[in-house]
Amino acid sequence: MKALLSVSDKTGVLELARELNALGVQLISTGGTAKLLADNGLPVTEVAEVTGFPEMLDGRVKTLHPMVHGGLLARRDFPEHMAALKEHNIGTIDILVVNLYPFEATVAKPGCTLGDAIENIDIGGPAMVRSAAKNWKDVAVLTDAGQYAGVVAELKAGGISSTTRFKLSVAAFNRISNYDAAISNYLSSVNLSAGVPGDEAEPQRLAFPGQSNANYVKLQDLRYGENPHQSAAYYRDMNPAQGSLVTGVQLQGKELSYNNIADADAAWECVKSFDVPACVIVKHANPCGVAVGANPFEAYGKAFQTDPTSAFGGIIAFNRPLDGEAALAVSKQFVEVLIATDFTPEALAVFKAKANVRLMKIELPQGAAEASRNAVDIKRIGSGLLLQSADNHDMTLADLRVVTVKQPTAQQMEDLLFAWKVAKYVKSNAIVFCKDGMTMGVGAGQMSRLDSARIASIKAEHAKLTLRGTAVASDAFFPFRDGLDVVVDAGATCVIQPGGSMRDQEVIDAANERGVAMVFTGVRHFRH
Repeated sequence: MKALLSVSDKTGVLELARELNALGVQLISTGGTAKLLADNGLPVTEVAEVTGFPEMLDGRVKTLHPMVHGGLLARRDFPEHMAALKEHNIGTIDILVVNLYPFEATVAKPGCTLGDAIENIDIGGPAMVRSAAKNWKDVAVLTDAGQYAGVVAELKAGGISSTTRFKLSVAAFNRISNYDAAISNYLSSVNLSAGVPGDEAEPQRLAFPGQSNANYVKLQDLRYGENPHQSAAYYRDMNPAQGSLVTGVQLQGKELSYNNIADADAAWECVKSFDVPACVIVKHANPCGVAVGANPFEAYGKAFQTDPTSAFGGIIAFNRPLDGEAALAVSKQFVEVLIATDFTPEALAVFKAKANVRLMKIELPQGAAEASRNAVDIKRIGSGLLLQSADNHDMTLADLRVVTVKQPTAQQMEDLLFAWKVAKYVKSNAIVFCKDGMTMGVGAGQMSRLDSARIASIKAEHAKLTLRGTAVASDAFFPFRDGLDVVVDAGATCVIQPGGSMRDQEVIDAANERGVAMVFTGVRHFRH
């Protein structure tokens, strides 16, 4: 039995080679890998000895040879294949261990030049991997160090099973697919209108490449999609960001549904945007209650108070560990999914008796909230995609422009920023009333901004909350003064909105007339 080892990342390869050698497997290797094995006393044959041809062109050509690919591709059950190998004195290769030049890591480095990128495009490695993976019935191909131990264990037990060889083949083709996609994405993003740069220059890059290649890994099949007649599955990015929903661990409860996952993502994205303890309750993709507090218990109480009716059967998310006190409060209501950065033993004990409640733990290390944001949003349309940079704009006090005679107080400014942050996660047209770090009324997803304002007022009335003295956020400008009049009639004393309407002055005059403060953000937050 022969194994060819040629790896860029040497992690675990020496230990693997020792195990293979102990099992009587003949080792063949290339360049630096061969030197590593030889320096550690392992018998190894250089590929150049096998091919009878030296490595050349700075290592660009070394394994692209019939003595290698014939040994990988020959079907052992085809007599004509074996006769051809014998005629040309080509030996079979039974195990291939290859990982590729680090193209993805190279282009991710600041200042990566076009020359650096090109030189890290592997040619011989993918060619060998494809050959071995195609001939999986006879050849085991290892493309990741995580596969080494399992293969060694099977060899010691008598041989590598056909099931394992097929799984290794699928993993190999997936790796090649991801590798080629990364190369395509990078090269397609080079801005040719700026000219092709020299090898020592960093190319100007397009925000969106000429061809977009997305790769995802399936986490699980789902019982159904948005509706029972639709099938569905749950996927994650190849390299998920730390602190994103897909990194979460379900601690208990029924299997997550399609709608659970969609709503959980909406809740988690909103709650992790707050620096202080916060709670977000989501129902049908919209926050129906958002609040901050001194601790999770206080934040939950305020968030729930916004709209107790809609909170029934909702998704609840906390950006802090959930303790027993908060867990006990939440457990009094029907909740589909409960998300937190952790759960204390007391909190877990509370929900032990509620086995159907889905508990999700998502670790959020310091700084991970920013890093785990999506850089690009994707929307599927008929036979196509819409790609855009994600709405990751964060508003600060310095960004706000007061446009009315009346100036907001410090407390009003704080309420306005809170309302604006919530409005970012509410489906447009969004109108959000807030006060003292909690939502007081949320109007979402209406065709008319006036209707959203009225719905927010109705919600507050049902929850027995007064809107007097509230701050209100509108995710887009008021096209006429009537929208402003509705929220002021409801009790708002200050307003935050993007501005930008042809009738801005009319709306400003109305605010002055009504004696309310108004600030412009210059940024819109449509969410469809």
